[in-house]
Amino acid sequence: MPSASARKIDRVAFDPDGLINRARGAYLGLAIGDALGATVEFMTPREIAHVHGQHKDIQGGGWLNLKPGQITDDTEMSLALGNAILLEGGFRAKTIAQAFDGWLKTKPVDVGHTVRRGIVRFRTDGSTHAKEDEYDAGNGAVMRALPVALATLGASDEDGARAAKLQAHVTHNAPLADLGLLAVVRMVQRAMMNSAKAYGDMLKIAHALAAQSAHYDFTKKPQLNPSGFLPDTLRAVFQAFARTDGFEAALIEVVNRGGDADTTGAILGYIAGALYGAKAIPSRWLTALDVKVHDACEEQALQLLELSPILSGKAVRFIPD
Repeated sequence: MPSASARKIDRVAFDPDGLINRARGAYLGLAIGDALGATVEFMTPREIAHVHGQHKDIQGGGWLNLKPGQITDDTEMSLALGNAILLEGGFRAKTIAQAFDGWLKTKPVDVGHTVRRGIVRFRTDGSTHAKEDEYDAGNGAVMRALPVALATLGASDEDGARAAKLQAHVTHNAPLADLGLLAVVRMVQRAMMNSAKAYGDMLKIAHALAAQSAHYDFTKKPQLNPSGFLPDTLRAVFQAFARTDGFEAALIEVVNRGGDADTTGAILGYIAGALYGAKAIPSRWLTALDVKVHDACEEQALQLLELSPILSGKAVRFIPD
């Protein structure tokens, strides 16, 4: 028997099965890109080629010595954010900060410096809004942004941007990073709407970002060994997305560039997953992913879709602290 989530979505007048497939693809793509890329995180492309040839299988290991199919902070923080959104039925900065704090208390295998600093600040003074700092333009708020893209699908541009920045600024508050964040959320939402022009429209969003800020110009030299600086991350992601025409090819392309490969893999995983859908994900990757993570991603994808304005018919809810 279909789940309550599936039955509710099936009442939608437009391509409901496709929407479910793309939402599942996005969330599973996030976790798979994370698990795949973590093996080669902080390696250079030359080192990856020497050790793995072409890295294309989820096998664990890496500098974190992960189990096969294990995820890192990219997926864990996304699930924590999704839980906070679902708990409130909308967006409340304090609930999001509490979810991140609860996640940190689990002693995760990896935590970004800016993320840790933001959570410790919240613990210390209760502040849910980091001070603006141009040096906080890391990729930590974008790696976890998928729940926002799903929960605000069909919202006004203003509400979508407000929600994205609200979660980001708990830890990261840099205008340069906000530009990249909003572009990525728009790309995912464009993919979710299943137009034949989606791929081209998504590239137009990436090119518009590059025109808005030269930091994001991905049309020049190849971005290899990308750092945690968001423009580095997104240049690698956009280049891999533009050079390929399928989920598997895109993920293999980006993680073999090395550097912050779990995060480039996670971000491109959810962008490409939203475009190509869960049915495009190789079965060897799905079976290699940790079962509990797989199920949690599936469940959140449907629950966040139910909350979205395009399905609920309601505006995005913002709850004051």
